[in-house]
Amino acid sequence: MSQEFTIERLQVRILDIPTIRPHKLSFGSIQRQSPVIVQLWLRNGACGFGEAATIGGPSWNEESPESIAHAIENYLAPAVLGQAAGGIEQVLARMDLACKGNAFAKSAVEMALIDALARTLNIPAWQLLGGKLHQSLPLAWTLASGDVERDLQEAQLRLEQRRHRIFKMKIGARAPQDDVAHVTRIARGLPGSATLTVDVNQAWDGNTARRYLPQLIEAGVTLIEQPVAKWNVPALRQLAQELRGALVMADETVCTPQDAMLLAREQAAHVFSLKVAKHGGLLRTRKVAAVAEAADIGWYGGTMLETSIGSAASAHVFSTLPGAHHGCELFGPQLLVDDIVEQRMPISDFELQLPDGPGYGLTVSLSQLDRFDRALAGSQPLHVDLGQAAASR
Repeated sequence: MSQEFTIERLQVRILDIPTIRPHKLSFGSIQRQSPVIVQLWLRNGACGFGEAATIGGPSWNEESPESIAHAIENYLAPAVLGQAAGGIEQVLARMDLACKGNAFAKSAVEMALIDALARTLNIPAWQLLGGKLHQSLPLAWTLASGDVERDLQEAQLRLEQRRHRIFKMKIGARAPQDDVAHVTRIARGLPGSATLTVDVNQAWDGNTARRYLPQLIEAGVTLIEQPVAKWNVPALRQLAQELRGALVMADETVCTPQDAMLLAREQAAHVFSLKVAKHGGLLRTRKVAAVAEAADIGWYGGTMLETSIGSAASAHVFSTLPGAHHGCELFGPQLLVDDIVEQRMPISDFELQLPDGPGYGLTVSLSQLDRFDRALAGSQPLHVDLGQAAASR
């Protein structure tokens, strides 16, 4: 590929966007999201956007918005500047040499690169990722206000709007018996056409899960996400093999293809929750999904509550995946008070519709980026022009 298609510069921003309501999980409650947005330019002038969002700062895993921005600015950007845009695997290899771990940071850079390359070629990103198998995906909504009546009102509204009929409940912050009562009340208040799932976010030990999960299944729950700690593969295996009437889904336990292989060998999960950030990018998400397909394990399109940038990128890679799937939960943009694109991905008949324009098919609003940019709201700028920074070294 000619010099016109090399990576010329990057810019990194941390945004602060309030949520429409508190979003309560087992490890805390969030009232804003702070996504890291990467803007990447090729020498030919093409520009792409990537995103890495965490939930509750570093509460979900070791990376935080600040550490992501630091890793990109100081290690990943210098490693990829001047590299061929079409050599995506080579770019990933160079980032691995420059910086161990930091999957979220690497995913944001790779996401921006794929967007810029697809826009250069005037094709949708899914064409670079193996080809589209799904035009739309069933879209879940998470009920996580902590209040039964508010959750039921949210669910009823989204059913009436024909936006969601899969509802996930975040549990684990309260006593297990209180969680069971909470889920049961919501289940009784919803019509039989709704599909119910729960996410325990690692909050229970194996004995607690074995005791209370059957009660949740009796209430109508059909998919159970990460009921025990990420390291507790033996408990996951026992639950996957003994529970009847619901599927066990691994999330925090499955980040790398090697994690996926371990769970497949142990028969410790029926479903993998796929998240672009935790896998380290779109290509590596496909590698984890390939293990799932080979092992007859289903997949679910997870979210880190991204804006429309990260959500659309995730939708593009999810659209290419074969095998049994259980929809997606790319509802992050709806949880935010506002977005950073001109128009969100449409939702109709309970499914997220995939955009087909160049790149991820969305137009990013630069004024909205400035509006939520943390550096512009404070006294010290956080983002730098990394092409100029590298040139000055």
